[in-house]
Amino acid sequence: MADLKLTDVEKAYGSVQVLSDINLDIKQGELIVFVGPSGCGKSTLLRMIAGLERITGGELQIDGQVVNNVPPAQRGIAMVFQSYALYPHMTVRDNMAFALKIAKKSKDEIDAAISKAAKILQLEPYLDRLPKALSGGQRQRVAIGRSIVRDPKVYLFDEPLSNLDAALRVATRIEIAQLKENMPNSTMIYVTHDQVEAMTLASRIVVLAGGGIAQVGTPLQLYQKPENEFVAQFIGSPAMNLLEGKITGTGDRTTVEVKGGGTAVSDYPSTDADMGAEVKVGVRPEDFVTAEGDQYIFEGKVDIIEALGEVTLLYFETGDADLEDLEKGDAAVIAKLAGIHKDLRGNQVKLGADPSKVHVFKDGISLLYREGGLARTATMKDFNVSKH
Repeated sequence: MADLKLTDVEKAYGSVQVLSDINLDIKQGELIVFVGPSGCGKSTLLRMIAGLERITGGELQIDGQVVNNVPPAQRGIAMVFQSYALYPHMTVRDNMAFALKIAKKSKDEIDAAISKAAKILQLEPYLDRLPKALSGGQRQRVAIGRSIVRDPKVYLFDEPLSNLDAALRVATRIEIAQLKENMPNSTMIYVTHDQVEAMTLASRIVVLAGGGIAQVGTPLQLYQKPENEFVAQFIGSPAMNLLEGKITGTGDRTTVEVKGGGTAVSDYPSTDADMGAEVKVGVRPEDFVTAEGDQYIFEGKVDIIEALGEVTLLYFETGDADLEDLEKGDAAVIAKLAGIHKDLRGNQVKLGADPSKVHVFKDGISLLYREGGLARTATMKDFNVSKH
């Protein structure tokens, strides 16, 4: 197993810069997940690590060795693709054995490797079946098994569950989590557009957008303490609400007068120089609670209700915004309240939040990270992408 390091890595196709300033240290035993909107370069970066795409700038090291110009077969990497790419005329056993036979491994070595992988992936009853006799989830496990038998330094997964239906995705996601538990020293890099996969599988998440890294951190770090507006709205569903406001109180706690609303108090610190600054207040839908009197952040009329049983989503229209603009992240305010609240439709409702759950962004950067933070750029507009 191996450490992996990317230093100032770039990728360009002629004059078109696709990725730049990629700096990342991946330690042995981590499961790193690349997430980001479509076209952000997730799969391109993975293919660069695999050696399937040429690195046009910077340096890639595996176990301290620079591998920029090392052929894919010599990097000690195994890749699981979005498509299963199984040989249809070969049994499961033969599919898993193929690469080892090409490498001229002995029969005993091949049998031992297949037996170990089949046990880990619970494929022992299916070793003599053809791929057409397997379910989608079983085929994906065979594709993973084909990688395991090679005992690589690094495993690469390129959206391996995207071809599965919802139920199979859940089951196979759990199997991948169990696989990681059974192989604690294995280094894995996993690309997905699915936030649930990222949040449940990752040791750390790398959020990519606009050709660079927006933030790197554990799932809870990204959820609880996003560095910038982009990560704040990309991580979490529904997206974090962002309300315009002006700082009216500074110190260990920051007070913001919310435009067209009430007053937000945040545990984020600010300085005297911040007084009067235009900022955005961020509150996740699930962190809103109903409020009374003058202690509220936002007040509005409930336009639409989605009663999901365990929770109710309340949609508030703001100003001239239309609910169709919701994908842009700048239209409706959304609150996610526990229980059933169908009776609130059409009512004026006030919302508040605990100061520890209130985020403040100045110029797109969280007040917590503006000094020495990792954030290069800040907002959805800066990255020129939407959440979807």
